[in-house]
Amino acid sequence: MKKLVSCYFSVFLSLLLLASCGGDDKQQLMVQKAVAIESGEECHLCGMIITNFAGPKGELYRKEQGETVFKFCSTRDMFSYYLDPENQRNVSVIYVHDMSKMPWEAPDDGYFIDAKSAWFVAGSNKSGAMGKTLASFGKQEDARAFAKEYGGKVINFEQVKRSVLM
Repeated sequence: MKKLVSCYFSVFLSLLLLASCGGDDKQQLMVQKAVAIESGEECHLCGMIITNFAGPKGELYRKEQGETVFKFCSTRDMFSYYLDPENQRNVSVIYVHDMSKMPWEAPDDGYFIDAKSAWFVAGSNKSGAMGKTLASFGKQEDARAFAKEYGGKVINFEQVKRSVLM
């Protein structure tokens, strides 16, 4: 009986210690999700009205900004902002539209995906708010099909560099 009580006490103590090692509860509970882009909202980088333009858009959260979402009129503007070393190390989450789910002319905010797991087509003949932009897709095969139809090169998140945005 003593062994059983000791065992239960050890399990209870272990769970208590694990729960207390979690750090700031507010930080743990904060979930940074993609949000709808409302009419009239401006691009964080260039100031243009986001919904006035076709093509994929982007959103990101900075670690120190908590619940503040930064919205961009194109994936090109989002990456131009993100690729700055100061911003890159401070960004916690990045979202882009999955363009396989919607027409180019009407991006649907119900289809944001994690940019870090997305596939991109650079150099296609499709334009976004600032001219050439990166078409974003949730699946590599969708990106390949888009590149076959509209030109460009399929790349992953790690391959997006400033030279790709030119």
